[in-house]
Amino acid sequence: MGVPFAFLHAADLHLDSPFRGLTRVPPAVRERLKESTFASFQRLALLARREKVDFVVLAGDLYDAADRSLRAQLRMQRTLAELAEDGIRTFVVHGNHDPANGWQAKLEWPKLVHFFGSGEVEAVPAYRRDGELAAYVYGISYPEANVTDNLAARYRARPGAPFHLAVLHANVDGSAGHDDYAPCKLAELASGDFQYWALGHIHDRRVLNEYPHVVYPGNIQGRSVRETGPKGAYVVRVDEAGRIEMAFRDTADVLWSEKTVSIEGAEREQDLKARLLEAIEQARGEADHRPVVLRIRVEGRGALHDRLQRETAAAEWLEELREWCGSPEERDDWVWADSLVIRTRAPASEDGREDEDGFLGVLARAGREAAADPERSRELLDGALEQVRRHPKLREWSAARSAEEREELIGRAVELAAWLLRDREER
Repeated sequence: MGVPFAFLHAADLHLDSPFRGLTRVPPAVRERLKESTFASFQRLALLARREKVDFVVLAGDLYDAADRSLRAQLRMQRTLAELAEDGIRTFVVHGNHDPANGWQAKLEWPKLVHFFGSGEVEAVPAYRRDGELAAYVYGISYPEANVTDNLAARYRARPGAPFHLAVLHANVDGSAGHDDYAPCKLAELASGDFQYWALGHIHDRRVLNEYPHVVYPGNIQGRSVRETGPKGAYVVRVDEAGRIEMAFRDTADVLWSEKTVSIEGAEREQDLKARLLEAIEQARGEADHRPVVLRIRVEGRGALHDRLQRETAAAEWLEELREWCGSPEERDDWVWADSLVIRTRAPASEDGREDEDGFLGVLARAGREAAADPERSRELLDGALEQVRRHPKLREWSAARSAEEREELIGRAVELAAWLLRDREER
């Protein structure tokens, strides 16, 4: 039997992230985003104190770059010192974004902060606030950014503790869309002697297994439209029998949101405006008084499709969106419309034109047939991109498209070709 204790599991802080790629951003938005990772980290520390956890584990990528900024290191030092003053110990491993060989300022860290080295897996005792042994915490940091070894295979539980907690920055089962650093298999993590694997690297919140628990908390602050919704950490409570209770806590300072607006049934631009305004207010309401960076995707079949295909349509609607959202300088719960993407389609044919023997009919049928056949859709996409695929990045992008993405691309191409033909006929 063990003793009850609580810890906080967080990862991927990416302090001082530069937030590249945002265009025409007002100063208030730029400054809030610039400070958002620090504000989120401060929320994390407040959470640890409020929940009265015994210790904190940080599973890699505390900083955004190997040559971490001095500002980020000083903020880290200050925040961990505040936790130490409250008797909360912190255990840290470094990942691919902040490996051990990156530049580090010469700073004095509190005695209650332990940074795992990069030479071998260490086992360090973790105590409750009353001094009673709660667990052994195990970890190893990345010596350099590109770690392709299976670090999990080096973890071995040692006798002498009632609970064994492994901290690791890794890609489990080759999760798509993420660099395959420190690759390992869920089966090997679940079959060992550890009760909890505190993982980092994947920015989505995922519980891969329970008993033993294998957990990604996600990052603490979204950094792009690919990282939408609540972001934060897990508060984990363990009872005397080793039963685990997890509670996710949102720490994001700025939310990223993507809303889909359909044109189906909309006959006028006024109808679309009303739906866009509704999406803005929905995003604002979900943010719980926090700022939002919003992307809107306009899709569906409808009468407005042709009018939305004009070259300037997306830019014009985006400008209007920003006007409707109001100035970020005037309120704290601002919504900044970052982008508007149009992915609409023409209404389904009611007069049988797609079934006729004319060019539009042949084009529509060819598109449907290619989209339904994965091999044919791949050949069609490769042929269309034959010239540009000479560029390595574009070739990599093309190869990574899923069957669903290829189907959407072909459908959009058919729609655009049909619209161009109809537009020419009407002139």
